[in-house]
Amino acid sequence: MKPKTTQMQRNIESAIHQLERRFLERSELIRLLFLGILSGENALLIGPPGTAKSQLARAISDLFGSAHWFDYLLTRFTTPDEIFGPVSLQQLKQDQYVRKTAGYLPAAQFAFLDEIFKANSAILNALLSILNERVYFNGREKEQVPLLFLIAASNELPDENEQLAALYDRFLIRYEVSYLNTASSYESMFNLPSEPLPALFSLYDVKDVQAAAKQVTVPETLVYFLYQLKQDMEEREFVLSDRRWSKIGHVWRTSATINGRDMVTVWDTVYTPHLLWDVPEDLPVLRQVFEKRFTELLKTETQSELPLRHYEQLAQKWLDKESDLHAFQFKKEVGAKMGKEQAEQFRLMLETCRTEVEEAARSLKAKLISWQQTERDLVAFIREKNYLIYQPEKYTVKYAHLRIEGERLLQILQGLYRTIFDRDIAGAEYDYTL
Repeated sequence: MKPKTTQMQRNIESAIHQLERRFLERSELIRLLFLGILSGENALLIGPPGTAKSQLARAISDLFGSAHWFDYLLTRFTTPDEIFGPVSLQQLKQDQYVRKTAGYLPAAQFAFLDEIFKANSAILNALLSILNERVYFNGREKEQVPLLFLIAASNELPDENEQLAALYDRFLIRYEVSYLNTASSYESMFNLPSEPLPALFSLYDVKDVQAAAKQVTVPETLVYFLYQLKQDMEEREFVLSDRRWSKIGHVWRTSATINGRDMVTVWDTVYTPHLLWDVPEDLPVLRQVFEKRFTELLKTETQSELPLRHYEQLAQKWLDKESDLHAFQFKKEVGAKMGKEQAEQFRLMLETCRTEVEEAARSLKAKLISWQQTERDLVAFIREKNYLIYQPEKYTVKYAHLRIEGERLLQILQGLYRTIFDRDIAGAEYDYTL
């Protein structure tokens, strides 16, 4: 069943607003966690104690009306009984080693595990299948668990350990949480809302989104974008498992679904940097790698509104012939002798140049003026592309850069025409001061 995206959007925006009032300086994280829930992916929060990690996890579960909630602070001494439930004595009398899981992690729909990397090997082995396959091996039985979303937290990253590395890889979403930074947040800290959060979503909403996401197409341009990103990272010795790359594509599909689209676009990739890093210190570098590819992809996806590559290729085509055409014009003016066939060839080339450059310049001018109209309300334009984007204002600069590149190409076309034909292109006048 396809989710009702308009109502879903209203509910998500309402939920984000209510969470932002309670959890200061967590706007990006809140949006990322919603994307994680709807994608069915686990999230890991790295940061010191006292940063409201568990409170935020519990608040999000309240929005889904989930009574099946489980949270636990793990230590080196935590036993499997505390996480998965006690062994059934009745079953044990029948030589069956079965746990009573009601009220424990295998029966939870939402879960929060604090200090997860302190878990011992007995807990880790069972966690791996729960986190990835949503399966718990209870004695001889393989049980499907109803877990929709698990948030884990840790004050530190795992040591070099094969089991911990496998567990770490199960968390696609990773986010570093820090203490509050701004004075305004400290002013608001003592006036935070305390009323209960309403249940805005049902578990069926999540299942509908996940079912619809499977039908979303990842176009060839996005597949190539993913591959280029992988290559760029590997050149810098950042390596991700194939499982993570596949899951990243699934998150993009989910983003497209909740934005009412059946195809992934560049705007569904904006949170990708938080799906790539192994240590928080790598995030700035990976963000730079991503932003470079993102800008290139944005340029490709805006070809219908501003086909810069087409104009660039056409300008280069005639720039390569500029010297020959200018020389032909000069020879005509001074009456220099030329072969009839050569003169006819250059005359046709000159006429083709005139037509193509004039048409390109007028067309580019019109598209730049239309682009300026879009730029007047770019924030709303970007929100239409993906309403989960945090601070869409920072993406407006990318559009300005594309316009500036278009204006540069228009200047090249005008200068080329002026050099060859010694006059301006009629109808291609443009105010570069806007």
